[in-house]
This record gives sequence, C-alpha cells and structure tokens, in this order.
Amino acid sequence: MTTDHDSDRQVVVQLDGVHKEYGDLKALDGVSLEIRAGEAVAVMGPSGCGKSTLLNMVAGLDRPSAGTVRVNGHDLGGLNETGLALFRRRQVGMIFQFFNLLDDLPALDNVALAAQLTGTPAKQARHRALELFEELGIADRRNTYPAALSGGERQRVAVARALMNRPALLLADEPTGALDSRSGEQVMDLLIDLNQIGQTLLIVTHDPKLAHRCASRLVEFADGRVARESALERQL
Repeated sequence: MTTDHDSDRQVVVQLDGVHKEYGDLKALDGVSLEIRAGEAVAVMGPSGCGKSTLLNMVAGLDRPSAGTVRVNGHDLGGLNETGLALFRRRQVGMIFQFFNLLDDLPALDNVALAAQLTGTPAKQARHRALELFEELGIADRRNTYPAALSGGERQRVAVARALMNRPALLLADEPTGALDSRSGEQVMDLLIDLNQIGQTLLIVTHDPKLAHRCASRLVEFADGRVARESALERQL
C-alpha cells in the first residue's frame, strides 16, 4: 500500500513471490512486499505465521525456496555467502530482542567493532561510535560492560551498533520484548525519532502498541502470507 507521495521514493525492500519451505512446512507462501525509503513498516501476526522468516530473508540470513528478494538494489539471491556477509554489514542494521552484545567488550567497543569489520580504522570507528553514544544519551556508559547496563541502556547500545555503518534499512525484531514498560517507551521514542529523520524501518512485533506508535504502515501475516496491509496514524 503506497500513496502517490510514497511512489516517488526509492524502493528499499522488494519481495516478489517469495516462498520458503522447510520440508513440508511452508513458512512463506508467495509473499510480495515493497518498502520505500523513509517508511516505517510494522509486521504483526501470530507465532509461526512467517514474520521471523520474512525478517531473515530481508537480512540475508536465509534464502528463499522461490521468488526474489531485493534490498537497496541488491538481489540477495545472486550473492554468495561472502557477498551476503558484506551486505549485512553495510546495508542493514539489526536490533534484537535480547540485544546480542558481546559480554567481554565494553559498550563503545561493541559498537565500534561493527565498523571495524568493514575495514574502518579503529580510531575512526571509535569516534563514530562515540558520536552515536552522545546522540543516544549514553555517552557516560561508553566504558561500561553489558552486564552492568540496564535493559534500556543495552538496547540503546544495540541501536547504536545497528546505526554504525549508516544502513539503508534498520531491522528490529521485537525490540521492546525484553524491556520493562519505561525502557520500552524510550526505545519506541528512539525509533520514532530515527524514522522522522529519514531512517527506513522494518519492525517485527507481537505488540500492537509498538506497531501503532512507531509505524506508518501495518502488514499483518497469517499462514505465511500477507493477510492485510493498512496505513497507520501514529499514536503519540
């Protein structure tokens, strides 16, 4: 579902007739979906409906059984494993429910590492990471190890890591699922702020509040298919 205004924007995500089968299980059954630059799209549906499989396809973590997946001009089906790894590092940023930080690195190094893996010199990577920490209000926690951070702080570090390489697309998998209500609200506000400055978002969630606060479009999944799409008015 796009408006005339949206149709002028670059297509960042395009899935055409995507199927994914695991043995006899159809995880995705002919999914076609388009996300344009600057959109914030939430995907909802019951457990087992295909939401996580969709996210894995867009992230280049899994390959379709049939159909095509394009992200920011890259046909993921044409990339080998090395190409997919480079794609993930440079084109998408991922925010996970349980943060996925490295426990033996302080917060700043967790974030800087994302750029160093693409060949950015350590000093330059740490400078960029510190800029993000300042923007996200966690500069005073830069030398703290993950175990000593609150859930909300850990998720902000994870957001900084996801933004480190200036991705075309930010993927969020249940980003408030492991947080208390106050920290969850703060992460929602952060996602809204990022989208308002042009960051394209794809959010997978079970939480209607998160979808209606952070997204401009809702895609509902059922049985591996897009069951319904609808425009949303943000509930601030």
